[in-house]
Amino acid sequence: MSTFPRSYPMSGGDDQHSYVNNSSYQVAAINSVGEKTRQCIIEKLDLPLNSDLGTFRIADYGCSTGPNTFHVVKGIIDAVKFKQLEDNNEKSLLPLEFQVFFNDQPNNDFNTLFRTQPPSSEVEYFSAGVPGSFHGQVLPRNTVHIGHTSYTTHWLSNVPEHVDDKNSPAWNKNYIQCNNSIEEVTKSYKVQFAKDMKLFLEARAEEIVPGGLMIVLGQCLPDGVPLFKTYQGILVDTIGDCLVDMAKSGLTSEENIGLFTIPAYFPQFSELKTEIEKNRSFTIETMESVRHPMEDIPLSNHFLISMFRAILSTIIKEHFGEDVIDELFDRVAKKLAKYPIDFTKCEKNVTYFILLKRK
Repeated sequence: MSTFPRSYPMSGGDDQHSYVNNSSYQVAAINSVGEKTRQCIIEKLDLPLNSDLGTFRIADYGCSTGPNTFHVVKGIIDAVKFKQLEDNNEKSLLPLEFQVFFNDQPNNDFNTLFRTQPPSSEVEYFSAGVPGSFHGQVLPRNTVHIGHTSYTTHWLSNVPEHVDDKNSPAWNKNYIQCNNSIEEVTKSYKVQFAKDMKLFLEARAEEIVPGGLMIVLGQCLPDGVPLFKTYQGILVDTIGDCLVDMAKSGLTSEENIGLFTIPAYFPQFSELKTEIEKNRSFTIETMESVRHPMEDIPLSNHFLISMFRAILSTIIKEHFGEDVIDELFDRVAKKLAKYPIDFTKCEKNVTYFILLKRK
């Protein structure tokens, strides 16, 4: 059986390979929906923003190490402050106090997160780190007024059953991800994704107060499009090919590769909508695709490798050991130089924006 941990955060620290320095793709999406997020809060937040409320609490689930989470938090606080003035006709009120819960897996690099926190945040809100999987409840009931998560819900709580079993038709032979090329593998991932999305929404329903909001930003697939036709799918398949090459060179084993599958699943848009609609604790205020600012830009090999190294290094190290990382991504760079991704022939992922309101 696979030895994957339940916890596989982004690369910590702040060196050249860290998530801090290689998450500009994600922050571009966050910034692109900044005005949409602001308007949704102003129009849809159904809470009395006065002194009776006391402390306004925000949670960012899957916050990683920054700086993206700080952009999100600032935008939410600015919108809530504006709404407070608007709702009270700019009457003189005690300003709201804000508390922000930064949630991620227990082995997330919270030290880097708080060390790189903007100095201005000290006067804007009280900070708290909350270690724990967001597939379960991580905060007390009725604690949160606005929850947020971005680029997280494709991560699964575990590798799906049977995909690392060579005797199963769902064995993900020759691939390190669910790229939708093997039907039985896709079915196993789909089942796990449905379970995990159910757990995620049930936990948020416990934590978010009635009238509060949950904002979800991420990527999925257009209906009918397999992952292996997107540049992201091609790149991760290339990483898998390089691992096979390393096995042929004696740097790892084919058996070890056969037990390695990334616990992430990108659903099709209709699948995602179906799973969210199953939860009866929220109303879907908005669910739409949005344009990613970089979707029409052919991304450089260096940019792609740096981004995916920051995302995948932790889980690759856990399975293959730390010594393989430099060699692996050097090989990926050489392979992409020889066989570059043709972005003109790739299908595009869907970037989605979802606003849920707690009933």
